[in-house]
Amino acid sequence: MKHIIIHLIFLGLLAVNCTVQQGSRRVEVLDSNWQFINEDVKGAEQLNFNTDNWEIVTVPHDWAIKGPFDEAVDKQSGIIKQNNEKIANEKTGRTGALPHVGVGWYRKVFNVPDYNNNKKVLLTFDGAMSQPQVYINGTKVGEWKNGYNYFYFDISEYLQEGDNLLAIRLENLPYSSRWYPGAGLFRKVQLVIKDEVSFKHWGHFITTPQVSSESATITINSKINGRDCHVETIIKDAAGNVVASQQSEAGAGEIEQILTVENPAIWDVDTPNLYYAELSLYQNGVLKDMQTVRFGIRNIEYNADKGGFLLNDKVTKFKGVCLHHDLGPLGAAINKAALKRQLTILKDMGCNAIRSSHNMPSLEQLELCDEMGFLFLAESFDEWKKPKMENGYNLFFDEWAEKDVVNLVHATRNHPCIVMWSSGNEVPDQHGKEGVERAKWLQDIFHREDPTRPVTVGMDQVKAVMKSGFGAVMDIPGLNYRVHLYEEAYEKFPQGMLLGSETASTVSSRGYYRFPVEQIKDNYNATKEQKEHFYGNTYQCSSYDLEYCGWSNLPDDDFVLQDDKPWVIGEFVWTGFDYLGEPTPFDQFWPSRSSYFGICDLAGLPKDRYYLYRSRWNTEDETLHILPHWNWEGREGETTPVFVYTNYNSAELFVNGVSQGIQSKTKDKSKQHRYRLMWMGVKYEPGTIRVVAYDDKGKVAAEKEVHTAGKAHHIELSADRRNIHADGQDLAYVTVSVVDKDGNLCPHANNQLEFEVTGAGQFKAVCNGDATSLEMFHKPTMKAFNGQLVVTVQSMNETGDIQLKVKSEGLKTASITIKTK
Repeated sequence: MKHIIIHLIFLGLLAVNCTVQQGSRRVEVLDSNWQFINEDVKGAEQLNFNTDNWEIVTVPHDWAIKGPFDEAVDKQSGIIKQNNEKIANEKTGRTGALPHVGVGWYRKVFNVPDYNNNKKVLLTFDGAMSQPQVYINGTKVGEWKNGYNYFYFDISEYLQEGDNLLAIRLENLPYSSRWYPGAGLFRKVQLVIKDEVSFKHWGHFITTPQVSSESATITINSKINGRDCHVETIIKDAAGNVVASQQSEAGAGEIEQILTVENPAIWDVDTPNLYYAELSLYQNGVLKDMQTVRFGIRNIEYNADKGGFLLNDKVTKFKGVCLHHDLGPLGAAINKAALKRQLTILKDMGCNAIRSSHNMPSLEQLELCDEMGFLFLAESFDEWKKPKMENGYNLFFDEWAEKDVVNLVHATRNHPCIVMWSSGNEVPDQHGKEGVERAKWLQDIFHREDPTRPVTVGMDQVKAVMKSGFGAVMDIPGLNYRVHLYEEAYEKFPQGMLLGSETASTVSSRGYYRFPVEQIKDNYNATKEQKEHFYGNTYQCSSYDLEYCGWSNLPDDDFVLQDDKPWVIGEFVWTGFDYLGEPTPFDQFWPSRSSYFGICDLAGLPKDRYYLYRSRWNTEDETLHILPHWNWEGREGETTPVFVYTNYNSAELFVNGVSQGIQSKTKDKSKQHRYRLMWMGVKYEPGTIRVVAYDDKGKVAAEKEVHTAGKAHHIELSADRRNIHADGQDLAYVTVSVVDKDGNLCPHANNQLEFEVTGAGQFKAVCNGDATSLEMFHKPTMKAFNGQLVVTVQSMNETGDIQLKVKSEGLKTASITIKTK
């Protein structure tokens, strides 16, 4: 019998960043008053240097996101082998058409008032795009290569009394990325000031040899600098109640503690319970260091005989999406409020898992997934030794891959959300003996640093990995697309299970529909003329959700495998949100500059496809969604199919009160008929389409209507949150809709809108979700796309009211108030 059993019982641990004293430890976030210039300046690392023409910025910072968009930026020519291209062509917008290529310098003056020879000062980076070189007071202290990786330097010996200068040189090379990478110090920078005798950075690792509803045995391994030390640990629940405590024996190097929590509150996707551990380090009775850490108790198991992936002894399917790191109009600069909005939208869809694609996730994203109950597949590399990009990670793989994996694991291994590692994505090394050896080498590093989780690789060359043994080496074989090879791979691989590590790659534009309604499989080797025959010259994809890439498939193809094959343990859809760059299938067509893959668009507005997934994944709430809109002037009497995405199995459609019949989900026809209700012969006439959904007993369960909208009359505003924090970082997202006098969305509206923010906040960005728009995100004006766009408002460091006013010529002005506290 084929089987693989990887029994993993684990406690997630997350060090909580703070700016207050803990023992002798102090953590300071370096966020404000940075100096920046986007050019390579000789001598910029020196203290006495003229910076009059430098910009003052706040970190996290993305120097390229403000644009402008430019067709010439990182124009790439060649053959993309992983896309099965046969002919070379020129691609514009592949990396977002934003000015990320080049050199940037950052400088900041800081001091450490309590610094002395007994102190240790660490400078930590959560990511820096890219190839950072770090200087203190004119002396180079170190460098890193991977822009997504976390790293730190001990800068104690480089410091001086009073002011110190931190300078960082970053460089993005052309032909180094397949998507928009961002540019600059796009994640946190911190100083950690502590005693020489202290906990090591990323020095805690918590596992549990036993977890049940009655008790959890917790093992804490803490690495320390110092001898004759002991650790005192107090564990508290979320309410602050002490649930366990212990004092270790004196030791050095590494100290282990074993504690028991009675009747633990288990971490799960539905109940993401968390605990806090207060760890105090003493040397000869003197307090030397303290850290407060947050963790969750749960166990995971991968067992083909028991049904695949088990979370807390319950078989659980991955209902996941892939996410790039950019935040749409905010660029790559990390913002926790923006991340939380993404996850909130996905949670409502029924999504339970995230894959960081194709890079190491931000620590803020992992913190939120811990808190909100998402499983996480943490990825490392998009490229190994064999290149995809001329100046990609292949240049650094031999020297840096192990360092990068070690840092990834040490920085994040204690998050309860992480349940699997990925060592690569669609690497060309899938072919041949060398690739198998590299796969095993990387997997062994992950196992050495964290024996509690399995490792996968997103494999697209399925025939090759079956032949070479590459797929058999992996703990969990991950297949990117290739649904026609799932059965064969299952038979040939020994693990007894498969993961859809990347699925679908269906393409669509929010609110755009093409006729006639038919499946379109993109041909990467087609000429521009051939593509325009299929797509027209709009450079938009139809939201009937029947268009997909030549190397991928429609969502329904994956649904069948997930539902009918118990050995398929879940999927990660490409992608949850549109992202900057990779404007497939229009990467040869300017001005396309962002992707069409998202279940939600670049502004975060759900596309129709969102409700297709919601109808399957969110089993708690009702889904009843009608498409397309019903404004088709000039198509009167022409065939205009109506689709309904719903969790109900049957429904009846009415056009202006006339029944178009009842449709039911069925396995007897196409895969689409199994998951969608489709009325293919409907003739368009203005008015109202109404859907009545029936439960399995034939009783009316829900109804919904879509009306033909009249002339655009006014603007409606809706905020995701009406109360935000007055911390200078929190965000409110306001959806702006152009509607008729009755409040019906005008689905073709493209009015030029203008925005004014006053009070205790500021205008941050705007996005309409149109992949072809060249309007800049940071300017307070933009055209609506198919009737909508989203304005982002940011708080300031003061309480009060923020007012957003939106106006457009010929429309009634609208305003909304958001409170900060």
